[in-house]
Amino acid sequence: MKCLLAQKLGMSQIYTDAGIVMPVTVVSVAPNTVIRVRSNDARGYDAVQVGAGSRKKLTKPMAGQFKELGKFKWVKEFRTRAGDLKRGDIIGISVFTEGDVVDVTSTSKGKGFAGVVKRHHFRGGPASHGHPHNHRAPGSIGCRFPQHVHKGKRMAGHMGFETVTVKNLKVVRINEEQGLMAIKGAIPGSRGTLVKIMGR
Repeated sequence: MKCLLAQKLGMSQIYTDAGIVMPVTVVSVAPNTVIRVRSNDARGYDAVQVGAGSRKKLTKPMAGQFKELGKFKWVKEFRTRAGDLKRGDIIGISVFTEGDVVDVTSTSKGKGFAGVVKRHHFRGGPASHGHPHNHRAPGSIGCRFPQHVHKGKRMAGHMGFETVTVKNLKVVRINEEQGLMAIKGAIPGSRGTLVKIMGR
């Protein structure tokens, strides 16, 4: 089972042996602790609950769940079989090797309230011939029947800050001493965003 919680540090670039520049995203990986193992027989699905990071204070439910394991800042669940893992085991960066293909999940950057041109790439209205002040307007949003706006209609609203998964990314470099991992390509989110890395 290959899964880790990491923190995005930012983007960089690496030169290959052929002299080709490769864009990479660098993530910081702290030791992950297995908090709970769920089985298909008991819960109806296989999963591993992992904690990482540290915080000063815990709520009483968290303290009861973590107990002697520590004060974790992040707790996430991976839908995968635990294998030989059990509560209290430590998962390190060494579970991955250079060349592994992974799926990365994180929260994209929030962009606030956005109009339809920015959010959905609408063309907008004409800029001349008697069309004042509606260059970025959405246009018609409904019809005579059923007398209301259809559900899922593309309109202005909150943009970004969504859970995004990017699949089939390659692990390019691993530095076990510093706990750093370079993954080819871009990962959603700003610096410091929590990243879930899942091996394929």
